[in-house]
Amino acid sequence: MTFKDRIAFVYMLTSSTLIAVVFLIIYFIVSTTVYSNLDTALKYEAQKHLKDIVIKNDSLMFDEQVVFAEREHKDAEVLPFFLQIVDTTGNLFQKSSNLKGQKLTFMKNVEARQCFNSELNGQAIRQIQIPIIKRGKIQGYFITAVSLEGTKLVVDNLRKVLLILFPAIVAFLFFIARFLADKNIKPIVNIIETTNRITKHNLSERVKLPKTRDELYTLAQAINELLDRIQNAFEREKQFTNDASHELRTPLSVIKGTLEVLVRKPRKEEEYKEKINYCISEINDMSERVDQLLMLARFDKANITLQKTPLPVISLIDNSVHRHRKLIEKKNIHLEIRGKQDLTVITDPYYIDMIIDNIISNAVKYSGVDSTVEIEIYKENSKVIIEVRDEGGGIKEDDIQAVFNPFFRSEPLNHKHITGSGLGLSIVKKVSELLGVDVELENREGQGLSVLIIFK
Repeated sequence: MTFKDRIAFVYMLTSSTLIAVVFLIIYFIVSTTVYSNLDTALKYEAQKHLKDIVIKNDSLMFDEQVVFAEREHKDAEVLPFFLQIVDTTGNLFQKSSNLKGQKLTFMKNVEARQCFNSELNGQAIRQIQIPIIKRGKIQGYFITAVSLEGTKLVVDNLRKVLLILFPAIVAFLFFIARFLADKNIKPIVNIIETTNRITKHNLSERVKLPKTRDELYTLAQAINELLDRIQNAFEREKQFTNDASHELRTPLSVIKGTLEVLVRKPRKEEEYKEKINYCISEINDMSERVDQLLMLARFDKANITLQKTPLPVISLIDNSVHRHRKLIEKKNIHLEIRGKQDLTVITDPYYIDMIIDNIISNAVKYSGVDSTVEIEIYKENSKVIIEVRDEGGGIKEDDIQAVFNPFFRSEPLNHKHITGSGLGLSIVKKVSELLGVDVELENREGQGLSVLIIFK
């Protein structure tokens, strides 16, 4: 069974069960009502003529002037009521003329005044027996009957109509349900067709959202969100592959060339040490770049859980300064930290350390010998701000926003002596978006660069 047929079958089964119950109720109500009306008429007729029974010569007789004057007791063309008087043992006293040569059957075991079914000349009748009490004792029974054929015909016809209608309605319901199911599962068919078209070369296609915001709309939306995550992961993997091949090709070529030159002929120990140390330095740089590339490739906000905690700003700065102390001492950089050193921020220690470390690292690397790096902590409009100022000459105004792009370095020929991959500020941008921290770059006129880390 297809999904469409299963829906139609369940709908048909439920509806047909309900219809069957309704039909049974209708049949029960109609048959009960018909019999009830017939019994009412029968009891009325019996009660009406009970008082017209008299005793003549120790026999029970009808007052013929009253009883037999009525047409329904003489003719069979109208709805006939059959009347009969019997003694306590069932022997006939008198009967209505419409009974002709037949007589009604006296049922000893039937409760008095209780209507029951019987037969007269092979035809169904409805009958009632009422005891005749004269002089304080039962003298006999007054039996009244009426034809049941018309009533049975009505009930039988109703049963036949319902039995014929039921399968016809069930079949009609199945086709209607199948039509409606086909119409309602079109969004599912659309989802299937769309997802079948999507491949690794066509990840941009999305499922069309239904107009009605129901469960299918939610399903389509969830599939689109899943496709977004898959596309982002694929693009990150692709970007990492491209970036890694781009970044690793040059250092690997340099290392290979250096080692090939080194083995061409015997050399002094100092030359071997120099070239090997150079290769080790290149490998260290390459390892750092791979780590940065992996971080950018795996960086996905949806899969990162932040561990936010109150942190003293000064401790974050001290940790970063300590890591770069050797370069600070080597370049004899004068480091000034001032402002409100008791300020605290609520953030993730691991990720905020990436931002601060990258910013201070750039300030130290691009500052000249005997220069000054200033770090100021202050509060402005309920925002905690860390401002790092250096004397490295700044960045071209046209490149201020571009420096956040991977591998971009502003005027690299002017900084050939400074190692770097151009990935640091890309990482800063992604992490700052994750933490809800703003990072702004401002050139200081004729002096250097000012970087503001703003905690919202």
